[in-house]
Amino acid sequence: MRYESEQLREYMDKSSRTVAVTGAGISYLYGMRRLKQSVGLMNSRNVLSPSFVKSNPDDFYKIVKTSFLDATFVKGPSKVHKQLATLEENCLLYGIVTQNMDCLHTIAGSKNVVEFQGSFGDNICVNCGERYFGYERWNEGHTPTCEKCGSPLMPTTFCRDNKLSEQVSKESMKKAAEMISEADLVIIIGTTGFRSDEYLRKMRKGTTLVQINPSETPLDSVATWNIRADAAEVLDEVMNGWEKIKDVL
Repeated sequence: MRYESEQLREYMDKSSRTVAVTGAGISYLYGMRRLKQSVGLMNSRNVLSPSFVKSNPDDFYKIVKTSFLDATFVKGPSKVHKQLATLEENCLLYGIVTQNMDCLHTIAGSKNVVEFQGSFGDNICVNCGERYFGYERWNEGHTPTCEKCGSPLMPTTFCRDNKLSEQVSKESMKKAAEMISEADLVIIIGTTGFRSDEYLRKMRKGTTLVQINPSETPLDSVATWNIRADAAEVLDEVMNGWEKIKDVL
């Protein structure tokens, strides 16, 4: 694996703008269910409707706690989240495009993050439509409530009965596509390519696409190079080659 790590470090040294794309693979081992699994469960119980949340705020909280919040507030960021934050801090990574909603990149310290599936940091009141930002309100042991009318909140992109949900989703995907279009190196970590056609098609001609995943994925055929290894181990070796990065959590 040392050869692969050295090659990736060389790619990053030569890159003027490196962007990482991440998925559930860097979070689910730490307690979060895969997004499609969680949303499938919610759809089957009609959980993604404001009426359900308004009538069953406790049940809604229990479901999202098991699916997302335990990973966010109990487990916390994985080593890969912290490594990517360190790379960004040292100007070796421009930003992150992620399908994850768990806010773990932000908690780890990353600043330039596009969450194209939404997140628990962007919420809306199921009654009056007031919008609230900040994931911390989900760490109080219950579904947060609106300061104006007292009704429950839910993540804006979950609230599919509200036109704002579609608007926010489109805006987030546009930001993801723009970030990808400006990169000359894209590193994909822990995703099988969920909705990737919506952002990867914006990649410039000649952009290098490196995938780090122990398993085969549908992205194998479009990647410039596939590294079949654990991302944390690969990034450890990559970062150990830069003297200015002294400590990796």
